[in-house]
Amino acid sequence: MKFSEMNYLRPDLLKVENEFKELTQEMREATSGEAAFRVHEKFYALTGQIQTASELAMIRHDMNTVDAVYKEERDWFDKNMPLISNLSVEYQKALYESPYRKELVEKIGPVAFKNIELAMKSVDEKILPLMQEENELTTRYNNLLASCKIPFHGEECNLSLLSPYLHHRDRQVRKEAWEAYTSFFMEHEEELDWIYDRLVKNRTEQGRKMGHQNFSPLGYARMMRNSYGAEEIASFRRQVKKDFVPFVEELHERRRKRLGIDHLMYFDEGVYFNEGNPVPIGDDQQILASGRELYGQLSPETREFMDFMCENELFDVEGRKDKTTGGYMTYIPDYRSPFIFANFNGTSDDADVITHECGHAFQGYLTRNDPIREHADITMETAETHSMSMEFFTEPWIDRLFGSDASRYVEMHFEDAMMFIPYGTMVDEFQNIIYEDPSLDPKSRKTVWRDLEKQYKPHLDYGDNAYLNAGGFWQKQHHIYDLPFYYIDYCIAGTNALQYKVWMDQDYKAAWNSYLTLCKLSASDFFPGLMSAAGLRNPFEDGCLAYIVRELSAKL
Repeated sequence: MKFSEMNYLRPDLLKVENEFKELTQEMREATSGEAAFRVHEKFYALTGQIQTASELAMIRHDMNTVDAVYKEERDWFDKNMPLISNLSVEYQKALYESPYRKELVEKIGPVAFKNIELAMKSVDEKILPLMQEENELTTRYNNLLASCKIPFHGEECNLSLLSPYLHHRDRQVRKEAWEAYTSFFMEHEEELDWIYDRLVKNRTEQGRKMGHQNFSPLGYARMMRNSYGAEEIASFRRQVKKDFVPFVEELHERRRKRLGIDHLMYFDEGVYFNEGNPVPIGDDQQILASGRELYGQLSPETREFMDFMCENELFDVEGRKDKTTGGYMTYIPDYRSPFIFANFNGTSDDADVITHECGHAFQGYLTRNDPIREHADITMETAETHSMSMEFFTEPWIDRLFGSDASRYVEMHFEDAMMFIPYGTMVDEFQNIIYEDPSLDPKSRKTVWRDLEKQYKPHLDYGDNAYLNAGGFWQKQHHIYDLPFYYIDYCIAGTNALQYKVWMDQDYKAAWNSYLTLCKLSASDFFPGLMSAAGLRNPFEDGCLAYIVRELSAKL
């Protein structure tokens, strides 16, 4: 079904509550494993309907944040999803405690039961008001960023539409663009500080009500860290500092020489060539058409997937003034349809949507007919492996998007993928520090950020930009507000993607077959088991990052 034809219907909260209670009772009264699984299939149907409505409300609100109808619907879900989540957890407790647990594990797998255990540690009736407030605060943050209207060079730009100027070939233009960009954050600094301060206090209180000293254990449970924890992630961060930061600083020096400048400044970040970064050819529709041609060449599976996406209006990529910033892929379960949301702005980011977000969507499409819904509960480091690896797998056909600039794009993408890992790891360490010491005030939090920048990005020079010198850059990173502890998943996944880069340079077909295997496994195994089945090294094992640096530096 085309997206425009998908029917939105707000759930009837009283009916939903009664259905969950009935299912919970039926699960407790089931007289066999088979009967218990039949109850669980009803749970799939109910939660599928709710998630479908939630996703449609979110997408249509994000398409136009001033649409009063879907603003009201989004607000309804912000208020009521914590209540629904709590009802779902009550049902899952009955499933978890079923006397037919053995038969149910055989049906839906051990990963599902570990995730239920984490879900039971993540939601409780006593924290529902706090969860509702948390949702309201994150929506307020996103609406604030979406409201941005910056006059620049004769245009009225939001944050996404300003991006081409931030990476402009003219150094003076991009300096002015960065000053305009940060002026928005300076103007709203007090509100941004208040929102985040309230979020930290809110989440800390949630953690304490759930029996923890702070929010971190609750945050890790919500991220479904079902096979590793804080110790493994801390070990990964140490690898990044020891093995990756020095190599990435060499890449920045290489970039400086290529740009022909004496000293890199903050407004040179993300700029790779004097003549300007390569940009995809054509307008929004031409880029989508080129992406369709690319996936038509990559494999039979990707051809079928991209035809489905294009024919069913499952992209919204046009940059518009009242549209939510950023981009994402999500899944609409009752229509078995991935959906990709983005803001094309005439930069290489547009191509990254075609590669990165389509990597997510391709995996969702491949597994859309899996009857076990829990297999779709992919932990984020695995989900991001699907997307970040696709960025490399599409490179042999990237000329469809960039024409004669394809080789420059490949060089830029490689360097950018390497340079991201220190930044993403820094975001994670920042959040760990903040939630470990929630008493820090806004100024102290910015000091923490600036200190981490000196460790992870020692080349960075903010010149006379007072806001960034004071440590304000992180306030643009919506994951820090919206999705605590998510960002390290990009870094773990980026490590996997770089492993695939090494592999495909040696044997593209073998690497692609491994990738298909990983996609089809979905969440049927824990992360270490998925890595083993795909033939990848576990990024938490010491030496993994050193291996990647050694292999890839030899190719420079």
